[in-house]
Amino acid sequence: MALYKRLTEQGTLSEPNGVPNPVYALPGTVNWMRALALIVENAGISSATAKAFSAGVARPNPALTDQQANSVLDQLLLALHQGSALSTMAAVEHPVDVMRVGIVTWYYGIYAASSAMVTAQTKATQDDHSSTANLFSQEIAARGLIPSPFDYRISSLLKADAEAEIAAMKGRVGTFKMAEQVPSTPEEAEAAHLAYISGSIEWWSWRAEESVRQTKQFRDLGVENFRTKAAREVRDNVLRRRSISFLHMAFRYRGKANYRDALFLGYGAEPEKVAAQFVSDLDLVLRAFLSCAGQFCARRLGRDLWNEFLEDLEERRSFTLSPSAVWE
Repeated sequence: MALYKRLTEQGTLSEPNGVPNPVYALPGTVNWMRALALIVENAGISSATAKAFSAGVARPNPALTDQQANSVLDQLLLALHQGSALSTMAAVEHPVDVMRVGIVTWYYGIYAASSAMVTAQTKATQDDHSSTANLFSQEIAARGLIPSPFDYRISSLLKADAEAEIAAMKGRVGTFKMAEQVPSTPEEAEAAHLAYISGSIEWWSWRAEESVRQTKQFRDLGVENFRTKAAREVRDNVLRRRSISFLHMAFRYRGKANYRDALFLGYGAEPEKVAAQFVSDLDLVLRAFLSCAGQFCARRLGRDLWNEFLEDLEERRSFTLSPSAVWE
């Protein structure tokens, strides 16, 4: 019996009813990154445009302490190293080999760069991914400190509020079926990006509901679901305060690659057909995000420290990608 039939029909210990059909998961994974790459290309995001975008960012007063500034630089170095790894992956002879690890590398590059921005903005660092994503949403995306497509944000997970925001965006960019279409124009890319946001709202809302179930306030109600008015109020008070932005979507994206069944990205003929473009898109999008994050941090750190950082990396880095290629 083929492995596909074994896993999808007989199941596994963790998924006894059968693992999901990978055919349905692949298009959304590939098409979201294609959409992001199209938006980045259409916007012409580069080190120069990112520098111009961040030109109005002021240095903090008082200035960052040495430890705060060092935390920013530490995260930027991590991000650049991930960017170097992904650039190398984009040049491999068989890109399907690195599709899964490419997504993970992409995410950790995004995460480290986001952490640098959050620390540069708030003078604090976070210990977990969700907290960093929440601050990125509140302190970076909500303040317009990073350009599209990295600025997309839903300000509330409360169903009515989120649906209203999505409807307003759809009125501007239209709709897109991620599982059936490949975006080929900037307009289709914007609609595809919005479609991925819609799916992320559902996923993060579910996570929020699960966290509510663990609270004392919910347990004290003596209920098991949200059918009562009191339970819904507890849940809705949490959802109303939760927002999601690009880093939340990236976190969900990483999770699919890191934890989904082995068939996904690693079995059948379809991954091979899209692998080259996909890994190239991962590289392009990460490079654009690094450009934006670096130029923002440069403004917060000040010219002297920034130039010292770049010069030191040019001389002493142990990986291939030059900082001047990203933050010239």
